[in-house]
Amino acid sequence: MADRLSSLDASFLYLEQATTPLHVGSVMIFEPGPGGFSYELLLDLVGNRISYVPRYRQRVREVPGRVSPPVWVDDEDFDLSYHVRRSALPRPGTVAQLEEFVARIQARALDRDRPLWEIYLVEGLERGRFALVTKTHEALVDGQNAVDLTQVIVDADPGREVALPRLWRPAKAPSDMELLVAAAVDVLRRPTEVARGVRDAVTGVRSIATQALSTVGDVAGVLARSVTRPAPSSPLNRPIGAHRRYVMVESDLAAYRAVRNRVAAAEDLQESPGGEITPVTSITVHAVVLATITGALRTWLMTRGEGMGGAEKIRAMVPLSVAGREGESGLVVPCFIDLPVGEPRPMMRLHQVAYDMQQQVEGGASARSLASLGGYAPTTLHSLGSRLGSAISRRMFNLVITNVPGPQQPLYAADAQLESTYPVIPLAKGQALTIGLTSYDGKVCFGLNADRDAMPDLDVLGQCIEDALAELAHEGAA
Repeated sequence: MADRLSSLDASFLYLEQATTPLHVGSVMIFEPGPGGFSYELLLDLVGNRISYVPRYRQRVREVPGRVSPPVWVDDEDFDLSYHVRRSALPRPGTVAQLEEFVARIQARALDRDRPLWEIYLVEGLERGRFALVTKTHEALVDGQNAVDLTQVIVDADPGREVALPRLWRPAKAPSDMELLVAAAVDVLRRPTEVARGVRDAVTGVRSIATQALSTVGDVAGVLARSVTRPAPSSPLNRPIGAHRRYVMVESDLAAYRAVRNRVAAAEDLQESPGGEITPVTSITVHAVVLATITGALRTWLMTRGEGMGGAEKIRAMVPLSVAGREGESGLVVPCFIDLPVGEPRPMMRLHQVAYDMQQQVEGGASARSLASLGGYAPTTLHSLGSRLGSAISRRMFNLVITNVPGPQQPLYAADAQLESTYPVIPLAKGQALTIGLTSYDGKVCFGLNADRDAMPDLDVLGQCIEDALAELAHEGAA
C-alpha cells in the first residue's frame, strides 16, 4: 500500500498560493554552552534525530492525473545540508534584525521537490547568543506520523551527541505506472473513502468544524451557532501580498497568573442569590491572555482612528482540544471567541472573554484550550492549530490565535540552553495577522506574523500587548 497523504494533508498543498505559503515556523533563541555551538554540531544533531521520524526524509509525489491524493516517497537525493542552513546577523545582532530575517525567510515557500522543512542557524545575536529558525509544512506535521522538527531536536537534558553512522538507504521511487496501479488497488479496497478523498483534496477540504463537531455532541450546538454567524468586518481582513512582518513580544507568565489569582479571589467572596459562595465565571490564565490581546487590539485600532463603539468585536479562532468518544483519540476543533475590543474597561473585557470561553464548553464536554492539552510538544500543537485555521472558511473569523504551553524548566539543543521560543503561524488568504504564543520557563512569548503592506505598524501592536497586560495588572490590583 502506498503511503498516501490524507485528503486533509493534500488540501494544504492544493490550497497553498504564492501569497499564502502554508508552513508553520518557530524562532528559538539559545545561550551557547561552554564549548559554543557550530553549524557542524547542528548537522549532527538534526541528522541523528530525524532518523526517528522518517517523514523528514520523504517528499511528496503526485499521482499522474491526480486520480488519487499524492503519496510520500523517500527522497533518493536527500541532502541534509540543503535543509540545515547557516546565516548570520551583523554583530551585535539585535532583536529587530532577527525579526526582519524571520519575516523574509518565512515568506518563502518550501521546495515541493524536496522534503518539506528547513532549519536556519542564525549566528551573531547580541550577548553571544544564536537562534534556530524552523519551517515545517502543514501537510507534514499531523501529530501522528510526524511531529514538528523543534520537538525532535530539543531535549530536557543538556549533552552533546556523537554523530550516528548514516545507515539510511532510500527506497526506490515508484514509477508513474506503479503509482497508478497502487491508486487502482486502493479504489478497489476502499472505493467510497478514496473517492471522497480525491474530491476533498482537489476542491479543498470540507469544513473541519462540521467533521469534528459531529463527534462531539456536547459542544456541537454552541460551536455550530458560532460558525453560522459571519465574522465582523475588520481592518485585519483584506487582500494580502507575498511579504511579511514579524514581531516578538516577551512577557512574564507570573503577571498573567497574578491577574487570574486576584480575580478568582475576589469572585470567591461573591454570594449567589441562593446564598452559596461560588465563582461567577471561571477565570483561567488562557482567558487573561486573550483579554490582554483584546486590549492590545483595541488600543492598536484606536491608533488607526477606528471607531470603538461598545459593540465592536473581533472574532478569533482559538483551537480547542476535545476528548473523543470512548475508544477514539481526542480532536483539535475550533473555538470562536468574540474579543470585545469595543469595551473600554479591562476587567470587563476579561470577564466577557472568560464567559464566552465558558459558553463554548458548557454541557459537560471535555473541551480544553490547547493550553491544557498534553501529549505533544508546543511546536507540534501550534502546527495542529494552524492546520485547523487554514482549513476553515475565512468568513468565520478574523484571525487565528494559538496558545500552547511549554515546559516550565529549561530545554536544550545539545548543551545550548533555550532562552525563549516564539511561534510563526502562517497567514491565510484575506487575513493580515496571526498570533501565536508559547509559555516557557516562566515566560510568555508572542509571535506576531503579519502582511507587510497591510500592517506597517505591527511593532505598535507589539507594544500594545505589553501595555494591555500592565493595564490589566493595575486594575486587578486596584
